[in-house]
Amino acid sequence: MSTHQNSAVVRELLEQASAGNFEAIPRFVTEDYVLHPEGIRGADELAEMVQGYRDQIPDLSVTVDHQFEEGDHVATRSVLRGRHVTGHDVEFSMLTLSRCVDGKIAEEWEIADVMTLLGQIGQLPAPSPA
Repeated sequence: MSTHQNSAVVRELLEQASAGNFEAIPRFVTEDYVLHPEGIRGADELAEMVQGYRDQIPDLSVTVDHQFEEGDHVATRSVLRGRHVTGHDVEFSMLTLSRCVDGKIAEEWEIADVMTLLGQIGQLPAPSPA
């Protein structure tokens, strides 16, 4: 499978999962899928993790801003947006490196800008005096 097709698979998974279309997830990930560093394994655990985001940001949307491809790897920078249950609008970035096998995502490494999210919902402690 070409990297262009792999990129489309990664993009479609992000769109379907963020929309809550969890029954579509098995079409995009291998049976032995792993998400690092969370240790998420398989489509069901991935759906459970995404539902956790959706519980806090019910109107969650994901926009892919950049994708870079090499071999069976796809690097994606995306932006997550929505209204948090605290009533605050949130917008934060996520970087994902996906390894694809036979047209499905087998393994991913993900880093989300949680500090920005926490700041936007007022959950960061006040800075200490110097």
